[in-house]
Amino acid sequence: MENKKMQTDQARSARKKGFGVIISLLPYVWLFKWRVMAALACLVIAKVASVMLPVYLKQIVDQLSLPATAMMLPVAALLAYGFARISSSVFAELRDALFSKVTQGSIQRIATTIFTHLFGLSIRYHLERQTGGLSRDMDRGTKGIGFLMNFTLFNILPTLLELAMVMTILLVRYDVWFAVVIVATIAAYIVFTLVVTERRMVMRRRMNSLDSMANTQAIDALINYETVKYFNNEAYEINRYDTNLGSWVDSAVKNQISLNLLNAGQGVIITLGMIILLWMAADRVTTGAMTVGDIVLISAYLTQLYAPLNFLGFIYREIKNSLSDMERMFGILDQNQEIEDVPQATPLDTRSAEIRFEHVGFAYEPDRQILHDVSFTIGAGETVAVVGTSGAGKSTLSRLLFRFYDVTEGRITINGHDIRQYTQLSLRQHIGIVPQDTVLFNASIYYNIAYGRPDASHEEVLEAARAASIHDFVMSLPEGYDTQVGERGLKLSGGEKQRVAIARTVLKNPPILVLDEATSALDTRTERAIQDELYKITKDRTTLIIAHRLSTIVDADRVLVMDQGRVVEHGSHTALLQANGVYARMWAMQFAATEEGTDV
Repeated sequence: MENKKMQTDQARSARKKGFGVIISLLPYVWLFKWRVMAALACLVIAKVASVMLPVYLKQIVDQLSLPATAMMLPVAALLAYGFARISSSVFAELRDALFSKVTQGSIQRIATTIFTHLFGLSIRYHLERQTGGLSRDMDRGTKGIGFLMNFTLFNILPTLLELAMVMTILLVRYDVWFAVVIVATIAAYIVFTLVVTERRMVMRRRMNSLDSMANTQAIDALINYETVKYFNNEAYEINRYDTNLGSWVDSAVKNQISLNLLNAGQGVIITLGMIILLWMAADRVTTGAMTVGDIVLISAYLTQLYAPLNFLGFIYREIKNSLSDMERMFGILDQNQEIEDVPQATPLDTRSAEIRFEHVGFAYEPDRQILHDVSFTIGAGETVAVVGTSGAGKSTLSRLLFRFYDVTEGRITINGHDIRQYTQLSLRQHIGIVPQDTVLFNASIYYNIAYGRPDASHEEVLEAARAASIHDFVMSLPEGYDTQVGERGLKLSGGEKQRVAIARTVLKNPPILVLDEATSALDTRTERAIQDELYKITKDRTTLIIAHRLSTIVDADRVLVMDQGRVVEHGSHTALLQANGVYARMWAMQFAATEEGTDV
């Protein structure tokens, strides 16, 4: 089964390479099939009108080439020429207007699909991804979609259609050698373009990789602006960024040189073809086999074909570049969703939740076991605290409860049912968390509180702020709830951010609450103030407290002591002190440190 799944993934990945990307694009385009068909009809009419222009021009020249005594104004030919030129222009513009919705609508749907897929991927993927590179890949990919769709449909197809019609006219009107020369010129042009462009794609992919790398490094350094400043590493980051850009410049220069060589070769091929055709036409005029109008027609067709043929080379190169850009973007959709709802998953709906960890084992990697046979129960409305040394596996418990990962052994249940039987959406709607490091959106305080329940009324948001004891502080600010908190909330203090996090959780109003070292980053005075708010919101909620400071969990119903992924002690605060075991020693160490004035 595993091998079959791997083969399926490989096949899917192969389809997303090169021109296989177009197959991935078609379902989105087909949503606008009527517009596509109408645009194609306009395209054909415009191109037929364009191909007829030299024919009418020949008629005008031939009629004007007669002796003055026999000359008549070629009214019909002039009117036909004008009508064909107007039709070519009008239908081309109508085609673009019809197709605009197709292009932009497809880009919107694809970008939304990828954005949705990213939120469906596990936390493991997001811990490993590079935000800057991912953002650049999506940006280049969506731009590539617009280019691919417009130029494939409105340049390659019309050019091929025009070539077919021109060769048909030449075969009907003149001898076969004119068509032979055109076919030979086009064949040489296409073969040369394909061979050189394929080699250039290696350079393009390397350029994309280096571009993403430089962008990733730059965004990472800007996000960690304070850390860079703390360690005086501005010069180091600038040098690293400049080095990455230098590698990109070297690759871009090689890419440009290869482009110049390609353009020169294409120009030579087209020019040779034009010279041969003009020589053949001129020779036949001198022998009387062709008229001056015929050479005008052939010259017009040569001029008409030269631009699209030369453009065809550019289009092919750019389409290959776009496909390369889109490969990386569509590759995101090849990332498997590690955590998925089972087909028969049901929504969780309760206000009274009992949580059980039953013989839970978990490993982030096969050779890195984190939890070993962990079992405990949190009764409905009960508060259970988990303490232990760093790396004991405490925070992993909350990640498993949220189903950011699935257990590798045992199970976790809510009200007797395995949480894997519930939909992820309903499960997470029932759990609220106040984390140690509260990261806020770069928006207003109101937005960050309302994020707990976006459909909440204005009064409900204010009530949540009052419950978290932050309303008075917010109202004292010049802009009140419209105050911007800055990138990751850096304009607020640690205590202010924690109160926003508490207000957000109060607004969500979940029956299950997780406090993941919610006050460990705060000073003792702020911690005690925040602790009062936390006690209020844990009332009547099933609460899991992950704590570092033991003084914050003395009122918990039960305390679990973890060491190296195992529960080594459990009981009330008083009972554990009387047992004089691991917990008692931890308490003694923290109490002694507090007595000495050290905040542990």
